[in-house]
Amino acid sequence: MIEIKVPALGESESEATLVSWAKQVGDAVAVDDVLAEVESDKITLEITALDAGVLRAQHKQAGDVVAPGEVIGLIEPGVEAAASPAEAAEAPGAPSAPTREVSEAPSTGRSATAAAVEAERARREAPQEAQTAPEQAPPEAAERLQERRPMSRLRKRIATRLKQAQNSAAMLTTFNEVDMQAVIDLRTRYRDQFQASHGVGLGFMSFFLRAAVIALARYPVLNAYIDGDDVVYHNYADIGVAVSTDRGLVVPVVRDAGTKSLAELERAVAELARKAREGGLMPEDLQGGTFSITNGGVFGSLLSTPILNPPQSAILGMHAIKKRPVVVQDQVVIRPMMYLALTYDHRLIDGKEAVQFLVAVKEAIEMPAAQLLDL
Repeated sequence: MIEIKVPALGESESEATLVSWAKQVGDAVAVDDVLAEVESDKITLEITALDAGVLRAQHKQAGDVVAPGEVIGLIEPGVEAAASPAEAAEAPGAPSAPTREVSEAPSTGRSATAAAVEAERARREAPQEAQTAPEQAPPEAAERLQERRPMSRLRKRIATRLKQAQNSAAMLTTFNEVDMQAVIDLRTRYRDQFQASHGVGLGFMSFFLRAAVIALARYPVLNAYIDGDDVVYHNYADIGVAVSTDRGLVVPVVRDAGTKSLAELERAVAELARKAREGGLMPEDLQGGTFSITNGGVFGSLLSTPILNPPQSAILGMHAIKKRPVVVQDQVVIRPMMYLALTYDHRLIDGKEAVQFLVAVKEAIEMPAAQLLDL
């Protein structure tokens, strides 16, 4: 028998919950088939089959707590699953059950067609009053129900971390707005060429990642965090990008964002988002971020105050792009505008640095050519 074991989890994670079995005892299993799904405090992992055979045992059931390396089931290799009763009935040479013709009327011996003709004649000859159906009573009011469901491990972890951020940091948020016209024009002009050259679409996130890298280089305290009585600084930018999934919000990390081109940033974000939504994130994808970006604009948010992702000290919030009247060179014009929000830990970051950082992001977005020229 081949043992089915829980894979290694994230750093400092010692247990998970078995969410569900994708195969049942007696099912055939092929190599790389998904057998079960487990959820830790940070991610959801799929357990896949390393060998083909038949699932013979499930030692754990959905909802049970499991540990890394624990055996949760057994596969018998080199055998095939037995045919189900339905399959056996359809096998060549199997006796078939007697059938009855649909047109036969079992109680009278007359054909169903003749019976239908007589019924229709009787209906037409009946008094009109008898044909009128009685009024139906109004339906009763729908029953008021409540449903109680246990929180998933991921949702519990999210709740714990958000409360931790609220309790431990002195969070403050500053706002600005950015004119997106230059980036929109750039995307419109080069979108098809960019896609053909790099095999990935040109979105807005890569511009904001690049803008954040530029601003973090100027104001490195926003890329640092407090550790006891020390402040830990980084000479690199590992930027977390918040991704919403049906299981909750996760923040996978784009490593070394400052060394990547726009195309590399777009590919990194697209791959992490795909893995997040398909449940393919690994523990290392979520660890070690130094700064974060979240985009509530994809859901229509016009303005919000994002919450810190501990132990990080700052997070940038993007929002929906809306056309608004603004003053440009003493003229009122219509521009595609976005509100930006920066939440920061005021224990470490002064208001001046936070505002200057956000202004630097604004300038980098409004003058995207400066990003390319490294100005």
